[in-house]
Amino acid sequence: MELLSHIELATGADPQGTVIWMHGLGADGWDFVPIVRELDLPEDLPLRFIFPNAPVRPVTINNGYAMRAWYDIRMADIGRLPDEAGIRQSQAQVEAFVAREKSRGIAAGRIVLAGFSQGGAIALHTGLRHAEPLAGILALSTYLPLGESLEREAADANDRVAVFMAHGTQDPVVPLALAESSRALLAGHGITPEWHTYPMPHSVCAEEVAAISQWLRGRYASPIILA
Repeated sequence: MELLSHIELATGADPQGTVIWMHGLGADGWDFVPIVRELDLPEDLPLRFIFPNAPVRPVTINNGYAMRAWYDIRMADIGRLPDEAGIRQSQAQVEAFVAREKSRGIAAGRIVLAGFSQGGAIALHTGLRHAEPLAGILALSTYLPLGESLEREAADANDRVAVFMAHGTQDPVVPLALAESSRALLAGHGITPEWHTYPMPHSVCAEEVAAISQWLRGRYASPIILA
């Protein structure tokens, strides 16, 4: 599969791992590029960050206006009537980036799938189904789509994958209750996410960035990374 257009940067020579970070609805890969500097990662932990651009597609909830989107949103209640075809297409496109990183010498256990909002939904959906153990899944202001298929589709390799979830208590876009139900679904599957809430809307705050930085450092010090 041809790779989506994307932005790529490394925090040092010879990256020891890769973070594939998906943006939210209507944004693009540049949206989270500034966070790399804000993470203030140590010099002895060089990482490659890849920020793919979602395809441009009509989005029903926005009157059919075409924008960068990982899948269609059909209703204000975003958890209903999921665009399964779009979600699975995006899953395959993210898997193509994972495969490319493996061809560059980065093992799956050194790869984190990350995303905000729609991008976080794709990170969760894809990561839980990936056939090899990943370093972790970073899911910000998001939820787990197609949760009803997780039991039969989840990969044994990631049945204990490290998951970081963070959400704003004042989020008007992805309700906190939807994120909490996704957290409960993961717990029912044996995965206990590192869970954070912040008094913010549909956004990212400084305290959250600091927590993400600590989590990433922990993932790349984990035995699964060094195996």
